[in-house]
Amino acid sequence: MKRNKILLPALFLFLLGSCHTAKKAEQAKPEPLENTLLWQISGNGLQHPSYLFGTIHMLCKDDAVLSDSLAAAIKTTDQVYFEVDMDNLFEMIGVLKQMKMRNDTTLSDLLSKADYEKLKKWFETKNSLLPFSVLETYKPLLAASTIMESGMACDDAVAMEQVIMEEAKKNRKKINGLESMSYQMSIFDSIPYKFQAEQLLKMAETDDNKSDTEKEYNEMLQAYKEQNLTKLDEIIRRSDMGIANFENLLLYNRNRNWVKKLKTILPDKSVTVAVGAGHLPGEFGLINLLRKEGYTVKPIKNKASKHAVI
Repeated sequence: MKRNKILLPALFLFLLGSCHTAKKAEQAKPEPLENTLLWQISGNGLQHPSYLFGTIHMLCKDDAVLSDSLAAAIKTTDQVYFEVDMDNLFEMIGVLKQMKMRNDTTLSDLLSKADYEKLKKWFETKNSLLPFSVLETYKPLLAASTIMESGMACDDAVAMEQVIMEEAKKNRKKINGLESMSYQMSIFDSIPYKFQAEQLLKMAETDDNKSDTEKEYNEMLQAYKEQNLTKLDEIIRRSDMGIANFENLLLYNRNRNWVKKLKTILPDKSVTVAVGAGHLPGEFGLINLLRKEGYTVKPIKNKASKHAVI
């Protein structure tokens, strides 16, 4: 099976934000959602509808297509919002400094000499675009993002956000972000560096046996292709990446903050919001949170045709 490297730290953040576990307090189970990734937001005094779309951060190009419904949503709304403003080059460049651990900390400060050498050897076998001397200064879970393998059977993987951004630019739509890249990077300062290093070490130690991980990833990918958010949420909830204690920080608080921001945006302009699909379902997902705020959030058919590939 061919594997593609995920190179953007924001992409790994999505995986972390989505892969929470059911080990925490039990959540009330919302009604199953209809199978679609595209949702219309209306009501609550809005003059024009807005749209919510669930993305995946890495997809084979043949599958990364726009439906006519999503293309129409982008065309008829005023602006497009992603998790971060991917069109802000200065912010994207500036974030490189914020990937580093504070106080000149390196992996050698967080692990035993034997574990450090084991991790160093593992990174060096991954043919990362960045040398280990640079990666060992990064917040460990962000360092992991530079070599994390998707397990997809294609060489031409693309980010769904990129497909949407191209369509937005074609229609001369302004690109915005629900949060800053700096904020995303700061989240990793709230998770103890030693804990992150230990998770990174576990990743290296289990790297030779990817069968379970690949099976789970392929399950999630299939649920996404089927646009089955309820199934996707179930798979996500039973996953365990060792971050159960940080699910509020990584997922739920961000969802709540996004809804607060959307409440200030939606009355003045119509928008298409494209965020990781893991943020949509569940009791604390965007669909349910928006409904609790009085908005009507209804499913829109999202059948894509292959001719829509960029």
